Amino acid sequence: MKIERSEISVQEVDISTYTIPTDAPEGDGTLQWDTTTLIVCRIHAAGKIGFGYSYGNRATGSIADHLATQCLLHRSALDIPALHTSMVEQVRNDGSRGICSMAISALDTALWDLKAKLVGASLLDLLGAAQNSVAAYGSGGFTTYSTQQLTAQLSGWIAEGMKSVKMKVGADPSANLQRVRVAREAIGSKADLFMDANGAFNAKQAIAFAARCEEFNVTWFEEPVSSDDLNGLRMVRDRGPSGMEIAAGEYGYDSFYFQRMLASHAVDVLQLDATRCKGITGFLQGAAVASSFGCPLSAHCAPSLHMHVGCVIPGFRHVEYFHDHVRIEEMLFDGFIRPEGGELTPDRSRPGLGLAFKDRDAERFLTWRNR
Repeated sequence: MKIERSEISVQEVDISTYTIPTDAPEGDGTLQWDTTTLIVCRIHAAGKIGFGYSYGNRATGSIADHLATQCLLHRSALDIPALHTSMVEQVRNDGSRGICSMAISALDTALWDLKAKLVGASLLDLLGAAQNSVAAYGSGGFTTYSTQQLTAQLSGWIAEGMKSVKMKVGADPSANLQRVRVAREAIGSKADLFMDANGAFNAKQAIAFAARCEEFNVTWFEEPVSSDDLNGLRMVRDRGPSGMEIAAGEYGYDSFYFQRMLASHAVDVLQLDATRCKGITGFLQGAAVASSFGCPLSAHCAPSLHMHVGCVIPGFRHVEYFHDHVRIEEMLFDGFIRPEGGELTPDRSRPGLGLAFKDRDAERFLTWRNR
């Protein structure tokens, strides 16, 4: 039965936040944490429910509730460009980046999930596929881990078929190089070893450390300096080992940020995060910017979301299979998909993202809901 446009207005938006303890203390080059907060948005229209999510502060949920009331209710769920623009305009005086952008991200993703369900297609089929699967790389290797934990986690991913793994560096200058040595020994000589400093170094420190890591064949150095230090990133890229790519972009919230980063020749690979850069809409906008510079893309975290949008982008590099998010999504998302042979393949037989939230399992982590 055909659904008339008048019947596809947004009827209700449910928003909730959940704070989940980590399975062990986690840390990187500049921060430590023991919980992660998940923001869940569900948009109701024409008997369907669109599901979207982000990771961030609990306050993100309150902003999403405000945006849903002001910009989405009683408007056509099909008109995503108009709804997206309305949300961006609504946060003008609050700042369109940070938690406002993460709130928009969760709602925008829910709108795309809803639209795919309304037409009876997977999100990948709605957007159109460039490839059927995307590579995943294991990510964790926290600076809070013991040598035994680091070895077990990284070698475990290789045993599962992944070709690349990433570790955190930068917290303890006296231990950094030894941890890289341990990581290389754990994964063998054939796998790609990535490292992420989360902005822990200045440019000169990063260049020196990169040179010392060359013997361990580190092929990816993420945020060697702050991602806001475009000159520093460019310096590390120009002076670091030729076989070591420089990556950043996960803290980008809009296309203007990505354009400035690429115009500065600051990175070899641009990272996008649809849970931060204003959802599927923002991710596709960022991908268009990257394409105009001929720069390859990688997706930061949230693998259940990024496997779909990654398959849409020609030449897309890979999805970060981040330990913390993997654990949460496997625990709370019905339809969660694990990689096979190092590849994530969306289930195109399920509509939208192919996910359903496990409310009963999540209830013990609930910290806020809007109704």
